[in-house]
Amino acid sequence: MSSSQWKVKASLGAFLVLALSSAGARAQEPTPAALNYANQILVDTGMKTSLDRVVPGMLGQLEHNVTATRPELKDPLHATLLAIEPEFVKTEEGVLAGSAKFLASQMTEQELKDTAGFYESATGKKYIITESALMNDVTTRAGAWRQQLSTEIVTRAREEMKKKGYEF
Repeated sequence: MSSSQWKVKASLGAFLVLALSSAGARAQEPTPAALNYANQILVDTGMKTSLDRVVPGMLGQLEHNVTATRPELKDPLHATLLAIEPEFVKTEEGVLAGSAKFLASQMTEQELKDTAGFYESATGKKYIITESALMNDVTTRAGAWRQQLSTEIVTRAREEMKKKGYEF
């Protein structure tokens, strides 16, 4: 083997070792600090608050549905649901922990720190407040756009099909 062939193989070997070691690094568990930043982001962005509403909302819906047809069960059902609520609220911790771990696996610790810092800043807090209104605005605009597109697409497709001798 010539020295140039040996250098190529050595370079490829070094590249492979580097690639495998960096792939392994990405598969490592997030650091506790990264998880803390990820958890803070979940809190600051309101995701935890949204999850906090799931169990009470589901229990309230169950109570409403049952008492709509069985009003005599209102008081005992309410007491039962209050008693079992903590059992189900605890399950939220697993969702939050899994979400924080996922977020921490997608970003570096520094990126998480920077993101958490942003959401803690005055600008980040204003963005969080504005984001809800923005989402409502986008949803409203997208709904109107979708409705308009629906009509225009059908009309245009009919016109083009008519040119080809077809009607629908």
